[in-house]
Amino acid sequence: MTNPSPQTLGAHHIGLTVPNLHRTREFFEHVLGFTVVGQRPDYPAAFISDGTIMLTLWQAQDPETAVAFDRKRGIGLHHFALRVADAAALGQLHQRLAAEPDVEIEFPPEPLGKGPTQHLMCTIPGGIRMELIATT
Repeated sequence: MTNPSPQTLGAHHIGLTVPNLHRTREFFEHVLGFTVVGQRPDYPAAFISDGTIMLTLWQAQDPETAVAFDRKRGIGLHHFALRVADAAALGQLHQRLAAEPDVEIEFPPEPLGKGPTQHLMCTIPGGIRMELIATT
């Protein structure tokens, strides 16, 4: 049996439930340069984009009782990864992220496998894991 050709065309958006919509939106706007492209105050939700991918940020209904994701035991989003221009941009972002009080760096820029690709892993405001990758 042969595999069919791909039926999808890449990611349209990623939806993330966050404990503090305002803080997470600010992080993406002011640290990573995303732009707000829409909002739903009644939900509440914000739609942000870097011009390539859109993220939907949904406010958790009751953040105090929400259960944090356990990447080793839970089913769901392990992390999401965003590309950056190059290793120099990755290094600069590492410095900015390290200065953010509610960002936790899991590991600084390092080689990914044996190739020239570099990556870092961090936890953004609200506890979601994000990887940044420089392929050049």
